[in-house]
Amino acid sequence: MPFSPEKRKDTISGILFVAIFAAAATFISQFPAVQAMGISPLVIGIVIGIFYANTLHNKTPEAWQGGITFSAKKILRFAIVFYGFRLTFQEIIDVGMAGFLVSLIMLASTFILGTWLGHKIFGMEKDTSMLTASGASVCGAAAVLATEPVLKSEEYKAAIAVSMVVLFGTISMFLYPVLYSAIIEPAVGFLHMTAREFGIYVGGTIHEVAQVVAVPASIPNAPKEMADAAVIVKMTRVIMIAPMLIILGIYLSYTARKEGGAGEKVKLVIPWFAVYFIGVAGFNSLHLVPTDIVSVINEIDTFLLTMAMTALGMGTRFAKFKGLGLAPIYTASAMFAWLVIGGFIVTKAICSVF
Repeated sequence: MPFSPEKRKDTISGILFVAIFAAAATFISQFPAVQAMGISPLVIGIVIGIFYANTLHNKTPEAWQGGITFSAKKILRFAIVFYGFRLTFQEIIDVGMAGFLVSLIMLASTFILGTWLGHKIFGMEKDTSMLTASGASVCGAAAVLATEPVLKSEEYKAAIAVSMVVLFGTISMFLYPVLYSAIIEPAVGFLHMTAREFGIYVGGTIHEVAQVVAVPASIPNAPKEMADAAVIVKMTRVIMIAPMLIILGIYLSYTARKEGGAGEKVKLVIPWFAVYFIGVAGFNSLHLVPTDIVSVINEIDTFLLTMAMTALGMGTRFAKFKGLGLAPIYTASAMFAWLVIGGFIVTKAICSVF
């Protein structure tokens, strides 16, 4: 046990060690250039963690590993639960049926496509494919973090998924303003989108929340309606991570039972932290907690998520990446193409009805 009397001191030392790295990541994320690129402290945290894992990990006591593991597993679940304070059910209602359907269709189709391509076509392990697909389909690094404990995968696999989120999410930040300015905004006919439609398109297809915020901000004279629709649709995708993880847990239990034979009992995997996440979002929807306190909770939660991401990075060794080749790039590229092209078609079709 990490907090048994003989291990308590070393566990706390490991947690504080991770917290120092997370504080550095938070500080770096506040640089104007970093903020302009929409890079969250979570991403910086895993980069710092990976650097440590491949350079200095032999310089720290092995006994601290319990605290690092605690940060990557237990603190992670706690932080995901309190991520619900960023959402309200009213926000989902406000965006309307169009935003909800775009979120649902793009999440489900991207996750299924990415998992199938990664595992069946490009030969990645199934959990690596699912982690990569979760990052693209839901909310980037935070979704990878939330999916990792359900799959019980190794840390380096989450690092692969996050790296794909960073790469293609960054490409999105530069591509979407160009699409709007050069094609969608001045066009007529099928390519034309209103500000609201483009906001739904952005929120329904770009990886990270910070990247979704950055796109309308980088378009000159972008209507407020665009930014509002983008953020609300994105947060709708975020809240959908809870039912997605519950369905994934049921699916994993079913496949394990099927592969193990009818006579073997397999425990149903229910990610309770995802259920609690919905509960916190529901509580937040009642607006019982003052806004300034919610802001403080969200800042603390971001730091805890950064700690978890940093700890995951600390468990990532480059040697484990051998044999993967370009499969993650191919998988993420295919999902990105679907998000950009398929997402446009889905958004246009749904917005024409609703």
